[in-house]
Amino acid sequence: MKIQSHLLPLETEGNDHILNLTEEVQEAVRRSGIRVGQATLMVIGSTAALTTTEFEPGLVERDLAAALEGIAPREGRYLHEETWGDDNGHSHVRASLVGPSLALPIHEGGIPLGTWQQIVLMDFDTGPRERRIAVTLMGE
Repeated sequence: MKIQSHLLPLETEGNDHILNLTEEVQEAVRRSGIRVGQATLMVIGSTAALTTTEFEPGLVERDLAAALEGIAPREGRYLHEETWGDDNGHSHVRASLVGPSLALPIHEGGIPLGTWQQIVLMDFDTGPRERRIAVTLMGE
């Protein structure tokens, strides 16, 4: 069994910015030589999340932002902000709801995705950030 670990550095804009990570992750799997196994991804930080979706720059970003605004509004009352005097309470809630990690199968040397399905990072913080994605690949 092979096990490989990578850190994927990224720069984001914050404010519900979404980045498509599909090619970077698929390339890491290809380079690993693993044909069957599992890829585990985790964003380091508590104001960003990982998921899969149909990535349409602008469209899905606006739809997801609108949906999450209804659940965790930017101008809502957050004890986090009252305690620490910052402005990103909604970012922590949104990131927790979507989740920090993904476990994806490796099949025939790649991650099987639907026709319009991509792996994405969602950054909910209130400004640009340097992000890192921990990627662990395991298999044969």
